[in-house]
Order: sequence, then structure tokens, then C-alpha cells
Amino acid sequence: MNSYVSRVLDEMRSKDASQPEFLQAVEEVLSSVDMIFEKHPEYEKMAVLERLVEPERMIQFKVPWSDDNGTIHVNRGYRVQFNNCLGPYKGGLRFHPSVNLGVMKFLAFEQIFKNALTTLPIGGAKGGSDFDPKDKSDAEIMRFCQSFMVELYRHIGADVDVPAGDMGVGAREIGYLYGYYRRIRGNSERGVITGKGIGYGGSLGRKEATGFGLIYFVMEMCKANNIAVTNKRTIVSGSGNVAIYAASKAMEMGMKVVAMSDSKGYIIDENLDINVVKRIKEVERTSLSKYVEYAGHGEYHEGSVYDADIACEFVLPCATQNEINLERAKRIVKNGCVLVAEGANMPNNNEAIKYYLENNIYFAPGKAANAGGVATSALEMSQNSMRLSWSFEEVDEKLQGIMTAIHKQCKDAMKEYDLADNNYVAGANIAGVSKVIDAMIAMGDY
Repeated sequence: MNSYVSRVLDEMRSKDASQPEFLQAVEEVLSSVDMIFEKHPEYEKMAVLERLVEPERMIQFKVPWSDDNGTIHVNRGYRVQFNNCLGPYKGGLRFHPSVNLGVMKFLAFEQIFKNALTTLPIGGAKGGSDFDPKDKSDAEIMRFCQSFMVELYRHIGADVDVPAGDMGVGAREIGYLYGYYRRIRGNSERGVITGKGIGYGGSLGRKEATGFGLIYFVMEMCKANNIAVTNKRTIVSGSGNVAIYAASKAMEMGMKVVAMSDSKGYIIDENLDINVVKRIKEVERTSLSKYVEYAGHGEYHEGSVYDADIACEFVLPCATQNEINLERAKRIVKNGCVLVAEGANMPNNNEAIKYYLENNIYFAPGKAANAGGVATSALEMSQNSMRLSWSFEEVDEKLQGIMTAIHKQCKDAMKEYDLADNNYVAGANIAGVSKVIDAMIAMGDY
């Protein structure tokens, strides 16, 4: 490893020892781009890496709210504004008990390079709270969102920082957040948040974008590497927006989705009915344990889908970070997998990724493969600025073009640095990091 990269990593391990997810993200990126710093030794004197790995701003605040019984609860809110050299900060809000400062830093750090790959003018940020929206009433969620926005509104704006949804933050939460922002500010300013409802400034295709974009990227990978997709047995972990629309588009493209999961268990079905999954998760918002009853076929098991021996060629992890460790990666490969593409952010740990690459598995990292969501959020910002709306077909066509361009950037970087044709990790990281570094240097002592 390059000595400059090694030194900075050692410093980060010392300073941020209590933030394992952030360290994991930094190590994954820097260890795969050290050839940039071999090629440009002058970057060390300019402290390029030190500037790249430190957030520009970290905001933490209390969020008091009352439940339906009048009891007051207090959660922590966060917004990490990591880098805005390419445009206003852009990144989702996550409401989940696992949220802490280290998780927010990891997500914001990844967001910088994901956003850079879209070729759209957006920087990287992330935010959220350790609030758990599960089993909360609409009124409780509304009160929480309003309290959260009481502080967040000071730090966002259409040309400053534009949040969006993420895990635990869907159309309902975005509506409450945006509604209270308008109430506080006294204007509409539609471009301040994305993921809005279609009737008040949202974009057609946004809900489907991350899942659809994942499959568009997979199709580009398969085309470039002569992999047929028809009837490829596919596991899609998760059952939120990303997983549902990835599975739906995968089926449309000829893949055979045979398993999906949620936080409690997973379904296996040779004739998987995605409409039943949509009913369970989008309408009833309940467990996949209902699937067999509603579909009339298939199996339901508790636990992780990656602890089961399911024959598969494609794996699309679309749930949460670090759901696949080395042991599970070995099982995936043993079961016949040839391609893994991340719909979630960092669902594979670094040992799992290394194992894929050592075993010639085609692996697409999230910063490239799941960039369709933030890309379409940026398209929503454009529509808001122009005060117009594009059709679903127009948005989807632009999304396909963006995912094709991201794939090309990865392949170009792999070619420039003479990397193996399955090393999309390094390709994506080199392409994204190079773009951010070029902008930082162009702006001087940034």
C-alpha cells in the first residue's frame, strides 16, 4: 500500500476507533485507490487525503417528541455535511435504532463518491436519527418529524443541503418534514428536500429509481462481460423500496428471483409473486411471514437468507450495512453465484468483498450500483428549479443514461490503471475519488 495512504489510515484508526462503520468505509475506499497517490506524489504535500476524510461539518441535536399517551421521548438527530466541492450537500435521512455518528459519517463519506459518479452537481451528506418508526402511529411519526425539522431547517436549503429519504424515511416522513419546513420558513422552496409526493413537487420514478438503477447497472455489467441474464436465479435481500423495485425490474429483464427477506426472515419461492410482497410491505406494512398465506405457495423461514443454501447465480443485497460477512460470502459463492451487486449501502464487509474478487466474482459496489436513487433525486431538484415535471418515461430514460455513464466511468478507470475486469470496486472508487480531488485542487486550499 502507498505510504501516504497507509499513514492516513493509521491516523484515522487512532482518531476514530469508536466508529467501526466509518473506518470500514474509509479503508475500503483508500485501499483501492492507492495507485492514484503513487501516480501523484504531490498530493501528500497538499494534504489531499486529510481533507478528503474529514467532514466539513457534523451537526448533532436532541429531538424531543411525545407519544400518543403524552409521554415525552428524546432521540438524537444528526446531519453530517461531508463535502460540497461538486455542489450542494445531498444525501438521505435515516430513521433507525442503529443510527449513530459513526454510521452517519460512513454513509456521508460513501455519498460523496456515489454522487460524483452520477456526473450531476451534488456533494455528499447524510443525516437521521436513532428514532424507530416501526409500530408508531402516524401522529407520533408526524410529531417526531416536526421536532426533527425544528433544528434541521437551519442547516438546509436548495443551494446548501438537500436531504432525501433513506431507511425508515419514506413518502409519509418526507411529507411531514417538508410540510413543517414550509411552515417554519413561510415559503414553498420545493428544492429543499427530495422524495416528495408527486402532487407537491416530487418526481415520477423516484420510488423505483434505486432498484431500477441497480438492474440497469447489472445489465451493463453483463453486457460488458458476456454474461447472459435470462433465467439467472437471483436472491434479493430486503423488502423495502430498493429490494421490491430491483426484484420487479430483474423479473422484467428475464432474471428469476427466488428469494427475498426482511428483518425477521426470508421467503423462498420458485414462482415468487412480487405483487404479494408489495401488498405486505407497501400496503399492510407487516412481516413477510404472511407471504405463504397470501401467495398460496413458497416457504417462509426465520433468520438471514444468506444463512440458507439457495442455488443462485446473482445476489442483490438491498437491506442494510454488513449483512454479508466472510462466512456468508463463502456460502454465496459455493451456491453458484457469479455476480453480486449492492442495492444497499455497504451490505458486504471488506472481507466478503475481498473473497468475491479473489474468486473472480463480478462485484458492483453500492456507490456505483445503487446511485440511481440519488441521481433521480437530483433530477427532482432540476424539475423543481425549472418549475416543471417530466414524465415517468423521461425520468427513466435519463436514469438509464446515468447508470450507463457510471458503468463506463468504472470501466475507463479499470482500463487506465490496468485492473482486472471484475474489479468494479477499484474502478468506482478511482473514478469518484479522482473527480472530487480534481475539484478540490481546482478550488485551491479547499
